[in-house]
Amino acid sequence: MERAEKREFVTELNEVFKASGSVVVAHYAGATVAQMNDFRSKMRAAGGTVKVAKNRLAKIALQGTDAEGISGLFKGQTLIAYSNDPITAPKVVMDFAKTNDKIVVLGGAMGTTTLNADAVKSLATLPSLDELRAKLLGMIQTPATRIAGVVAAPASQLARVFSAYAKKDEAA
Repeated sequence: MERAEKREFVTELNEVFKASGSVVVAHYAGATVAQMNDFRSKMRAAGGTVKVAKNRLAKIALQGTDAEGISGLFKGQTLIAYSNDPITAPKVVMDFAKTNDKIVVLGGAMGTTTLNADAVKSLATLPSLDELRAKLLGMIQTPATRIAGVVAAPASQLARVFSAYAKKDEAA
């Protein structure tokens, strides 16, 4: 890489660290090209990105960002997985690490919070933002349907009573 390319890469990575909802740092030593391509495609499908960066350049890019606390994780063959949704990157990385022992999660960052490997695992178990929205919407709608059912119940009971009296009058 030439100096201009390095500067451009550091600037791009700095913007990533500033804008991402979460960043996960992992070792990938021993992973094949096919495994890495599979990992990248799964992350892309979920809405995230995986990059392999030189540790020195990543540490420079971290300067002045909220995620600056993770600079100690950049030792050895590291990759960076990030996404705008704070749950997406940890979830995809942990799912892929379950089936591939070459990916070892070191830690990460979510905003100003520095995460260790266990924190990334627990973050991966949380539902995504879309799942939370769906649950919240369901919880909001449930009381409305119950209220409608309770309000409609007396009217239907009255209709049944009137129907019973009408049948009784017809029979008489």
